Amino acid sequence: NLDPKRWWILLAVVLAFLPIVIDMTVLHVAVPSLTQSLSATSNQVLWIIDIYPLLMAGLLVPMGTLADRVGNRKILLIGLVIFGIASVLAAFSQTASMLIAARALLALGGAMIMPCVLGIIRRTFEDSRERAIALGIWGTIGSAGAAIGPLIGGGLLEYFWWGSVFLINVPIMLVVAPMCYFLLSRKEAITPGHWAFGQALLLIVGLISFVYALKAGLGGKQSLLIVLPLVVLSIGLLTIFVRKQLNSPQPMLDLSLFSRPAILAGIIMAMVAAGALAGVELTLAMELQYVIRLTPLQAGLFMVPIMVAAAIGGPIAGFLSNKFGLRLVATMSLILAAIALVSLSYSDFHHPGIIVPFILASIGLTLSIGLTASSIAIMGSVPAEKGGAAGSLESTGYELGTGLGITLFGVFMAYIFGSHLQVPSDLTAVLAEKARL
Repeated sequence: NLDPKRWWILLAVVLAFLPIVIDMTVLHVAVPSLTQSLSATSNQVLWIIDIYPLLMAGLLVPMGTLADRVGNRKILLIGLVIFGIASVLAAFSQTASMLIAARALLALGGAMIMPCVLGIIRRTFEDSRERAIALGIWGTIGSAGAAIGPLIGGGLLEYFWWGSVFLINVPIMLVVAPMCYFLLSRKEAITPGHWAFGQALLLIVGLISFVYALKAGLGGKQSLLIVLPLVVLSIGLLTIFVRKQLNSPQPMLDLSLFSRPAILAGIIMAMVAAGALAGVELTLAMELQYVIRLTPLQAGLFMVPIMVAAAIGGPIAGFLSNKFGLRLVATMSLILAAIALVSLSYSDFHHPGIIVPFILASIGLTLSIGLTASSIAIMGSVPAEKGGAAGSLESTGYELGTGLGITLFGVFMAYIFGSHLQVPSDLTAVLAEKARL
């Protein structure tokens, strides 16, 4: 009973997923241009970058459980429309505040799309071997899309204004939305029970508060007087949410999913791989533009090896997991990625030769395999009717890892830059410290 349209369905949903991951990294090279054009303050720039992964991390699980209740097709189509409209608003934003609001709307649309994509793949591919291949292709789009973001941004900024990095999403949505409308079945098994808005609000506010407190605390953006109350608030809200789920005969989120080792391991793998990939790309983009003085396009081209290698990592992960087992493939991918990252830290970007491109390709390949392995582990552990919830957990790990990776790498960059900054000797101690910050 294999669906004859299953590979066309896969093409449609992975194309729907592509702009979501591109938007996670495309701003890495556009920040200098939009900062100058919008006269954005440093705090506004941080919110322009952070608001997208922050809201996504809080919205993914509620949207995934909603998709399981009302159907993946319906939520996916609504998400595509929202994402397309938000892209236009972001492209033509006249102020930094307007861009922040548009990025928030992009996060809502993206949070509706991401878990539905994984849920649809889980429902469409019942055969485990075909599912591994399909998730490998999905992983390729995820890794390559994130890797190609800086290149697309650099190429567009070479000839157009900064808003073009958002406007590129619109033609993709105009193609993908009709494909999904006609290809996806209107009949699909759904999880019984109602979607409690109050419980969803507890989860959304709790997750967003926790993620923001974590990022702000690690990044030194806020004092402990703000961070600690946020942590207490988030823990309190999430505790109430968990108690409601445990006492409900039809919980919004099946907490038994967390008792499955494959799901927990998959979430951790997604966080580590996504965080490393996002952090490396941000660090490289800043290093290449601010230190080596490359243009945005040149910086994007420098990172092409990551993109090319990531593009083939997904199918390789699907093949290897079928042949050697998922545990071995996942473990080796993270070990080799760690070795490549250490090697990159000793590289000379002024004279890259063939060594630096090889290291970058190794990073893209191994992290792409790791991300795909996490998806195979999670989606293979749940029945089809819970694919949206499981997909949202994996996507949350991806988003949380991306946000924390950017934060941790950013803090490290700021520390290194500040410690090596030479300030004029006639500056006061206070001004010198501000310059280093």
